[in-house]
This record gives sequence, C-alpha cells and structure tokens, in this order.
Amino acid sequence: MSLFRYRFSLWALLLLIGFTTSVSAKVKLPRLISDGMVLQRDVPLKIWGWADPNEKVKIEFRGKTYQTKTDKQGNWKTYLPAQKAGGPFNMKVNEIEIRNILVGDVWLCSGQSNMELMVYRVLDLYQTEIEQTNNTNIRYFKPSVRVDAQIPQNDFKDGTWLPATQGNIMNFSSLSYFFGAELYQKYKVPIGLINNAIGGSAIESWLSEDYLKLYMDRWQAAKARVDSIRANRTSVANPVRFDFNAELAKNDSGIGRWSKAGVNVSGWPQISLPGYWSDKGVDLRMGSIWFYKEFDVPDSLVGKSAVLRLGRIIDSDSAFLNGTFVGTISYQYPPRIYKLPVGVLKPGKNKLMVRVICPGGKGGFVEDKPYELRVGSQKIDLTGDWNYHIGASLKPTMGQGSGGGGGARPAGLYNSLTSPVIGYRLKGTIWYQGESNTGTKMEEYHQLFKDLITGWRTKFDQPDMPFVFAQIANLGIPNKQPVESGMANVREAQRRALELPNTGMAVTSDIGEWNDIHPLNKKEVARRLAMEAARIAYHDSLEVSSGPLYESMETSGNSIILTFKSVGKGLFTNCLLDGFQISGADGKFEWANAVVLSKNKVKVWSKKVPNPTVVRYAWDDNPAESNFKNKEGLPASPFTTAK
Repeated sequence: MSLFRYRFSLWALLLLIGFTTSVSAKVKLPRLISDGMVLQRDVPLKIWGWADPNEKVKIEFRGKTYQTKTDKQGNWKTYLPAQKAGGPFNMKVNEIEIRNILVGDVWLCSGQSNMELMVYRVLDLYQTEIEQTNNTNIRYFKPSVRVDAQIPQNDFKDGTWLPATQGNIMNFSSLSYFFGAELYQKYKVPIGLINNAIGGSAIESWLSEDYLKLYMDRWQAAKARVDSIRANRTSVANPVRFDFNAELAKNDSGIGRWSKAGVNVSGWPQISLPGYWSDKGVDLRMGSIWFYKEFDVPDSLVGKSAVLRLGRIIDSDSAFLNGTFVGTISYQYPPRIYKLPVGVLKPGKNKLMVRVICPGGKGGFVEDKPYELRVGSQKIDLTGDWNYHIGASLKPTMGQGSGGGGGARPAGLYNSLTSPVIGYRLKGTIWYQGESNTGTKMEEYHQLFKDLITGWRTKFDQPDMPFVFAQIANLGIPNKQPVESGMANVREAQRRALELPNTGMAVTSDIGEWNDIHPLNKKEVARRLAMEAARIAYHDSLEVSSGPLYESMETSGNSIILTFKSVGKGLFTNCLLDGFQISGADGKFEWANAVVLSKNKVKVWSKKVPNPTVVRYAWDDNPAESNFKNKEGLPASPFTTAK
C-alpha cells in the first residue's frame, strides 16, 4: 500500500470514528424539557435526560455552566440552583438549544373529563373573553396519547409547550386556562400548566402500584373472568360475534336514501323534541332512528354565516340540511355546533334530517339545551314537532363481544401520564375527578384519594406539595325525598381528604347543570380553586377561601347543633335554609328545619325525628335547593355527620 493510500485510509477511519461517536453521543431530553417550557421559580431544578454511557453533558443557562455525565445505563441528571421568575431565556444542553424558556409557577392539572374539557366547548359563556386572549406568559403542555401502561414510563410520546394565544387557546383545557389566568392576574409571574387529564378515568388508574395491591388483584380477577368467557365462546364451533356497526350498516333502511333532498316523509309519525324517545312511546333500545324537521328562513338571512345548534344528543348523530351533510358527533357529551357551508341555507322552506345512533339504553335529545338555527343575532327555533322513522332496530346475539377486559388497568394512567412528569418541579397540583367512581363506597374512595395525594407527593419528592381539588358538580333531576346518592358519597370522601395538610377544595355542587356531566361554568370553578391555591401555595392571608366546612356536632334535646369552620364574616342568615336532612338510630332520613344560631353554628331538627343522631346536607346527585353559605357567598360543602 502506498504512503498516500495508507494516510487516506487512516484519515477516513478516524473521520468515521469521530462521526460515529458524535452521532451516538447525542443527548436526548424529555419532552417536558423543550422550547417554550416554564420552570418552577425559587427552588432547585432538576434537568435530566439520556445519552451513551459515561457521556459528558454540559448545561448552559443564564450565563452559568453545569456539567455532569451519564451513568452506565445512559441516564444523566443535574440540578440548577433556584431561579427567580422571569424570561424568556435560552438553555443549551450539549448540542441541543432550548429556546424561549420562562421561570414562574408550574401546576399539574389532572383528573378526568371536567379537567380535560377544552376551551372551544365553553364558548357559549366565554366567547368574547376567549377571542381577546393573547398571553404568552401562560403556557400549556398536553400529551395527546393515552396508554394504560404496565410499567412507569420515563417520557411522553408527544406534547409541546404552547402559549395562550389565539392560534392555540381553543385546545387548552378550559379549567386549566382559567385557573392559570387567575393566578397570572394576581401574581404577575409566568404560569406553566401541565394537563394530563383523561376523560372517563377512575381514580384507581391514577395511583402507583405501591398503593394498589387490593385493586390490582380485583382487576386481575375481573380480567381473568372476561378472558375465560371469551375463551369459552371461541371454543364453540363457528361462534357468532355481534358486530354493532356492521349490523347497523346492513339493516338501516335509511342509509343512502333519507339523507338526500326530497325525501317523502308524509307517512312518518310525529314526535315532540327535545326529550327521550322511549318516554314518548318509541320502542327503540339499540339501533338508529332518523328525525326530520322543516323550517322557514326569510330571504334576509340567506347568504350569511349560520350555525345549527342541536343541543346534546344521545348517543351519536349525523346532520343533513337540504341533502347536504353539515356535521357529526360520535358520542353524547359534546354540544352539537355545526357551522353551515355557504349556499346550504335556502330562502323559504328548509329540510333538516338528523340520524341518531343508540348503541343501547335510553336515547334522545337532551332537554334544556339550545335547538335552533342561529344567523347573526337571529334565532329560528327547532323545538316542537319532528317526524321520525326507525332506521334499524337491533337485538344483540349471545355472541356480542365484551369490552373492557375488566376495566381500565389500576396504575395504568399513573404509569403513562404521571410518571413522565416525575422530576419536573411543580408549584402544586389541581385535580378534578370522581364522576367515574360514583359506584365506589365512600370509605374506599376516601382511602384511595388520600393514597393518591400522599403517593404523588412521595413520588415527586415534594412532601408538602399543595394539592387543590374540585368536588364533583351537581347532576340529574333533584329528588323530592331524601335518598342515597353515589355522587354525595364521592363528595363526602373528597371533603374528608381535607384532613391531609396542604390540601384545599372547591365546592361545585351549586354551579353544575342538571342535564350535563360537563357543566360550562369552568371559570367559577377555576376561581374557587385559585382562592384555595392562594391560601395553601402562596400563603395569602385571605379571610376565607371556601364556603362553610362541617367541623363537629352535639345533640341538644331533639336537635343537633353543628359547628363549622371557614365561615369568613359569618354564616349567611337572610334566607330559609334548605337541603338539611336528619335521622335517628333507624337511619331513615327526613327533611329538616335549620337555623343559624351564631357566626359558626347551625341548629337542625325535625318533628318526625324526636331522637336525632345524624345530620347530612346537600345529599343528592343534584342538591339544587341547598342554599347554605357564608356571607362571602361561597357555598357550604355537602357533608354527613355519620362516622
């Protein structure tokens, strides 16, 4: 080999080694540590990631340099000293540049759908305010992937820090945003909001397995039963499996016909909407049903921007106007807000067809919601008589598939959606969950909730981390007589969790909606959460940050005297108190009389209960008539004096 070829080969080999080393040594950061992030002020900050084993890592931030190296598994971490609020700043980690960093307060926003509910869903109340939102000091991070992981994950699969600007705000959680806006308005520091909430999630899925042996055993047993049933079915020759969607497509006689213009509905019967069709004599438990409505539009409204509002429909729907498809929603909870394409609306008679699919149970158009066509400030009412025709009435076979496999995996959401946040320093947590646990015993949910709070504090290595939560809101038609209530059980379990230090609770049983599990008034919920956060996390000397909280009781003759804390300037006295119930040793509750005795005491009694032992208040899924509050106007928490 010539000297030239030798030198060239050696040079090429060294270049290859250098290139390979530079590629393999590239540092990887968790998704939370990325452009636009908000770091927690006034505390040491962990910065971490991954690279090749024994790789050197250099962090440059605000004019200072910090160095570390990876361990044998390729993990690295270092801590920055406490930082004052401010920004934007840049950070460099080896070759990675992280831009537009703020230092302020970071809150984890977790729970289920009422914490997840996005801004665009609450525009009926807040459209003007949202259209004026433009605050780059409020940042939001939301991973979009839900996985019930079997082991704790060290990173999210996706997620980006986004500022609260017009291009992003519609996809913020409404409760998270309003909470952040309350804090920013008061403290004028950047606010970071990490939202990992998942609709329909039970509390068991949010605890780590350290606290879940009993529930993991139950889940494994339920999963084994489901797997056994499936195995038995598949062992039968040619098992018949009921496929709802396939059967619907095969049997719905309206598909491809009734959605078109010019449908003859002269033989279709009538029904008054809104309402549940089974209450109005239509026998359909599973399948599809088509609804038809004609309405007139004046010439002056044609050619303008128009929106079709169809309230809430159970369960899914597709809407067609004058033979043109205008919108669909695949499940019951979102409001039906369909913007009409230009040219669809016609002068004179217009024909609306809505196909509703009901996979089982009670279907219909939910009452006390908007059903109308809106053109600017003009509204055309769509309630009243509609024509209808059943498309397909289905009856599942014995081979219908079971879903769930024993339900959501305990610890599954902790593993996938909370574990990746561990290490990222927080100011505190806000939590809104419980609707999925209304069948859980009060004592059981109470223990689960306390374990969740304690467990998260332990995992985050923040033993005093502020934890502020919302009670679940009122829902359903109020009962005329005292009844047992799964929702009241959850509220009581939540109230009792206040025995843990650095916890706060926002009562919401007065601001829900009887016909919607996702009430719109998220701004007031956020305000109440922020007041409790101010007390716990910011140590503000507020006179009161919540409504009256039950503290103790004593029997006095045929009455019970209740003592309350968090009364502020005193209990509100200028009304007849409603919502109190009382019982004796037999456990039969009666509506009770109640009067305020002093700044923090209430007397409760009933002639029907001469020897009372227990009082409870606002004990219903929807305690609509309950009106006990303090002079600041904050409602009392539902409670029972029973041990």
